[in-house]
Amino acid sequence: MTQIQPRRSGGRAARHISRSTPLASNERPIRPGLEGGRYNPLGETDMARIHAAALTALEEIGLAGAPESGIAALTGAGAVLGSDGRLRFPRALVEDTLAKANRSVTLFGRDPLQDMQLSGARVHYGTAGAAVHVVDPEGRHYRESTLQDLFEAAKITDHLDNIHFLQRPMVARDITDNREMDYNTVYACCSGTRKHIGTSFSDKAHVADALEMLHLIAGGEDAWRARPFVSNSNCFVVPPMRFATESCEVMEACIAGGMPVLLLSAGMAGATAPSTVAGAIVQSTAECLAGLVYVNAIKPGHPAIFGTWPFGLDLRTGAMSVGSGEQALLSSGCAQMHRYYDLPGGSAAGAADSKLPDMQAGWEQMCSAVMTGLSGCNMVYEAAGMHASLLGFCQESLILGDDLIGQALRCVRGIEVDDETLALDQMREVCLEGPGHYLGTSQTLGRMEKDHVYPKLGDRTSPKEWDEKGKPDLIAKATARKNDILAAPGLAQFDPRIDREIRKRFNIHLRP
Repeated sequence: MTQIQPRRSGGRAARHISRSTPLASNERPIRPGLEGGRYNPLGETDMARIHAAALTALEEIGLAGAPESGIAALTGAGAVLGSDGRLRFPRALVEDTLAKANRSVTLFGRDPLQDMQLSGARVHYGTAGAAVHVVDPEGRHYRESTLQDLFEAAKITDHLDNIHFLQRPMVARDITDNREMDYNTVYACCSGTRKHIGTSFSDKAHVADALEMLHLIAGGEDAWRARPFVSNSNCFVVPPMRFATESCEVMEACIAGGMPVLLLSAGMAGATAPSTVAGAIVQSTAECLAGLVYVNAIKPGHPAIFGTWPFGLDLRTGAMSVGSGEQALLSSGCAQMHRYYDLPGGSAAGAADSKLPDMQAGWEQMCSAVMTGLSGCNMVYEAAGMHASLLGFCQESLILGDDLIGQALRCVRGIEVDDETLALDQMREVCLEGPGHYLGTSQTLGRMEKDHVYPKLGDRTSPKEWDEKGKPDLIAKATARKNDILAAPGLAQFDPRIDREIRKRFNIHLRP
């Protein structure tokens, strides 16, 4: 048998230097904002029926629980307050809101290179959640999450190319005062990453503290309002079909402060939302449409993300099943509805029910991460690091998620078909004039960095090479990378003068 020898097209050192030189962002095989939308679990008729059912739910059932300020804004816009205390939304009101809502939202980073344009089917992956534990994969145990853990997650995220934003993934359980926890969360995230950040507030009074801090970080209120790099993740509803009064008041304060809002509806299919995939999508869509009317009644065109986040439920036990196939369908179906309305949208995908970063976590995370990305979801939340049905966050899994999402993004990018990629000229050259293989051809070498995604930690060696390298362990490699990142100076740290000003005004729990 003839042994294939790669054709040389230059020195090995020169080729290595060429491959190691970073590509321009527009030439990389994957990058933030790739266009998805190739996977469509819902047909056009299906989406029209979901829309019609959501309008009927809003018109006939409505939502209870709005604060007085919300009732005033919504009835002023055309909603009807019934004698039962529920606000109902005429179809014309919803349709008018859809016509004037902001369809292209930019979520800014402190570094302009990290800005994200949310429109169409442009896909971004990031963290999110409110985990109360940190996962130690080496010791195989869980402990309560701390502010230091949150800061470290932000710092790690800042180094990961395929984690495009940081929404607070865990709660600082070591801070018992809610006000201090809210502004310390903002501090820890902002001091850890230059990417866009999402956070929540437990009380409307806490928003002013955060805005004061953000004005200091940004260089003044005008600078903040021009480029707000933190958004409010707002659970404005308590499913089914009820406004969360306190969260709505927080939302109003954030809108007044110029902060983008994620309208987050997180019903549990079979518990707080219908058990069917279609029914859960209908309810979440209806709730987010109500939220969209609310936002635009307060400030027309304010940047808002249509956050349909229905979660799966294991109906045998009542446990969440965020790693299930049903979850993948829920989130990808919701992504289609975002595109149906042509609204910036987000859903949850990429989390695991598994307690550790193991094989179960791998299949659970990849299933929903790929499907939701292929569906063109603008913001894929909880896409890395989340375990135990959102109860645990793992820093090693966050790092491994960078590799996993890299492969998911390559699927999102899809297959380009043009004269060059069809490769007929290469086939003629190789088969009629060349050595009978494509190894080392100028086309193969020229596109190997532009077309292919290579894992940073994933192992593709042969068993012999793997054995010769000491049988490297994936978790151990992730831990080593984590330690390297955390040992290096942070790129997002504040100017010392600004940090002193913040610490003089606020009780910051992180050590300087």
